[in-house]
Amino acid sequence: MKTVFYWSPCLNKVGTVKSTLNSAISLSKYSKEKYKVKIINTCGEWDEYLELFEKNNINVINFRFKLFSYLPKNGFISSRISYLIIILFSFFPLIKILKKEQPEFIIMHLITSLPIVLNNLLKFKTKFILRISGYPKLNFFRKILWKISSKNLFCVTCPTRDLIKDLKKEEIFIEDKIFYLQDAIINVQNFIKKNKENNNEFKSRIKQFSNYFLSVGRLTKQKNYSYLISEFANFLKYNKNEKLLIIGEGEEKQQLKKLIKKKDLTKNVFLIGQTHNVYPYMKNARALILSSLWEEVGFVIVEAAFSNLFVISSNCPNGPKEFLENGRAGYLFESNKKDNLTEKLLYFIQEEKNLQNLTIKAKKNSANYTPFRHYLSLQKILSNEN
Repeated sequence: MKTVFYWSPCLNKVGTVKSTLNSAISLSKYSKEKYKVKIINTCGEWDEYLELFEKNNINVINFRFKLFSYLPKNGFISSRISYLIIILFSFFPLIKILKKEQPEFIIMHLITSLPIVLNNLLKFKTKFILRISGYPKLNFFRKILWKISSKNLFCVTCPTRDLIKDLKKEEIFIEDKIFYLQDAIINVQNFIKKNKENNNEFKSRIKQFSNYFLSVGRLTKQKNYSYLISEFANFLKYNKNEKLLIIGEGEEKQQLKKLIKKKDLTKNVFLIGQTHNVYPYMKNARALILSSLWEEVGFVIVEAAFSNLFVISSNCPNGPKEFLENGRAGYLFESNKKDNLTEKLLYFIQEEKNLQNLTIKAKKNSANYTPFRHYLSLQKILSNEN
């Protein structure tokens, strides 16, 4: 039995945590004991999933420090300092565990510079797999590190084909080592269970809303909610009774509250906060609006499509355009272009009853993001069958 480690230290509950979790579970569940899966718990990011790991025969390796729980999570500079501290304190524990356990593979999702540097210095027998997602900024340090490390990596995986094209243009990695690996997002059984839940939270909140548009994601610069709110304000000039619900928490919450008040939108735009079950909101919404500046094929867009919810997304790098087939399975607008989203919303209002074919296409695409499909792709990579 081959051992596979997962490395994904994280202070915030970003989508990568869920994709790492689902990947580990799918590999353990479907490999029929071919792989022994272990996940490294660095910042307490996996504490709430311990029972789930035990149920799926996944071992958890703990070497976090109490200091990590006090580290700042938000803000560009503060979060970078936090990650530097995590790297420094994890340096020797990670060396120790890799030497002791000697796993066949380690799959790196977040704070990947530490294991990459260690592999360059110590040349472990372990095969290192780098997952690159979203639209990474290729700053000088990252570009040099990846270039130096390319030969020592077993492979690089990307959740979109567009990202693979971008990486190949940069000529950083050996082309034959870059593989497409879709995330494991849609768990059909869990989806059915969540939809059957008696969601009192949703029922109590939804009384004041009807006929609303929905947006879901962390309240951060990446999600570009200030643009969304400004465009929705323009849209209301033509349809004054429309509503927008935004689900999520994040560092820009107070800033967005001020913007909503400034534009006199307190009766039309609502910051709902966090929810444990987003499906009832999707089931009752008119459309999902994704306004991100960059995005992979994330959980929100796939879950919305699987829920038969029409998707209106920014044409940002790298995932939405690919998932929505360049606008053949949903609407795309140019992010930060004035009035562009407003025009799409007005067009949606006119064509709402005639969009079933696009919704069906998007739902069909969402079927590619199940845990089993992910496992089949990952297993081929681990077996070097590509």
